[in-house]
Amino acid sequence: MISHTNVSLRPDRLRSATDGQAHGMRIAGYLQEAGKTASVAARTRGSAKMKIAQVAPLFEAVPPKLYGGTERVVAYLCDALVLLGHDVTLFAAADAKTNARLIPMRDQAIRLDPTPLKSELAAHLSMLQEIKQRATQFDILHFHLDLIHFPMFEIHSQKCVTTLHGRLDMKDLPLAYQHWPAFGLISVSHRQREPLPGANWLATVPHGIALDQYKSLNKPKADYLAFVGRASPEKGCDDAIRLAKRAGIPLRIAAKVDNVDRAYFESVIEPMFDDPLIEFIGEIGDDAKSEFMGNARALLFPINWPEPFGLVMIEAMACGTPVIAYNRGSVPEVITDGVTGFIVSSEDQALQAIQQLGRLDRGAIRESFEQRFTSEHMAQAYLEVYSSLLESHNVGPRLLQRRSPT
Repeated sequence: MISHTNVSLRPDRLRSATDGQAHGMRIAGYLQEAGKTASVAARTRGSAKMKIAQVAPLFEAVPPKLYGGTERVVAYLCDALVLLGHDVTLFAAADAKTNARLIPMRDQAIRLDPTPLKSELAAHLSMLQEIKQRATQFDILHFHLDLIHFPMFEIHSQKCVTTLHGRLDMKDLPLAYQHWPAFGLISVSHRQREPLPGANWLATVPHGIALDQYKSLNKPKADYLAFVGRASPEKGCDDAIRLAKRAGIPLRIAAKVDNVDRAYFESVIEPMFDDPLIEFIGEIGDDAKSEFMGNARALLFPINWPEPFGLVMIEAMACGTPVIAYNRGSVPEVITDGVTGFIVSSEDQALQAIQQLGRLDRGAIRESFEQRFTSEHMAQAYLEVYSSLLESHNVGPRLLQRRSPT
């Protein structure tokens, strides 16, 4: 079955971060890459107008009405590219809300469709066939579907960009990517790409959020810790509950419970609700996140897996809310320890971090978000990728055949 975050399979769980000297070398590389990104915006701001197709998964609306990461990022990217003057067409479910031209590929997103029997694979294959028939209308075809489109788009690989949103440390992936080396790939963090060092990586482009999507609250109106995500073992909801209980601080949990995690939720998480400090809210949408995260003392992010990015971390930063995160996956690339939150390696360290939250400047946290993780930064970085890809194949956007999508 196709996963909501990874079109191949639902990710395996639990892999701890590496340590010591290798980790320090990676951090230095990340800082160097960040410096390069700053120059990207200046070079791409005046780039030629491109005709860009953005291809979103059909699992959630664009943006999702409740929980969801990939489709939310696609929504921000489309709107930012439009604002930068490019001709953007979004292929997605019909309930998308976008400033791009929408070509609906399904009457509604799959997850909230009440129809009892439906085929995720059939829906995505039908969409890909439709896009293939229109492929010559675009300068760039940007896919957010992992690798399911590779066999159908080999003839167009020179203008395809594929952002990988899921984890990559799975047994069958290396061989599959070896079969289609012509497709250029984007990682959302440097750490994400480590299991596939020989893949055709074009760039690492961190996620971004629209500048005005969330508001920063300089002083929280309440005193609680927040958890936002999936109630699953890899997201560490149980760790968050234990931390809150040990700290004696209320924890409010805004979490989605997937069917695959239902048994875990009922056997592990629900019994932990017997403490009055713990409040389970369920899924929340974008309209509730500013208040929910902005009023929290901190966001707890005690992950137990190699998180490819962790969109909720920059959502918290956009609200001026510090993040206490376990040192796994992309965390060191997103959180600046002691500035936008604390990076910890144990429950005891997390408890110490909670006691130090008062010394963090929520205005500085918001400022860090604005400097690093806005949707405009993301769009500018992608425009650099698009331009480089076209130049490498001796094709410019003004020279390509033009036909308006219908």
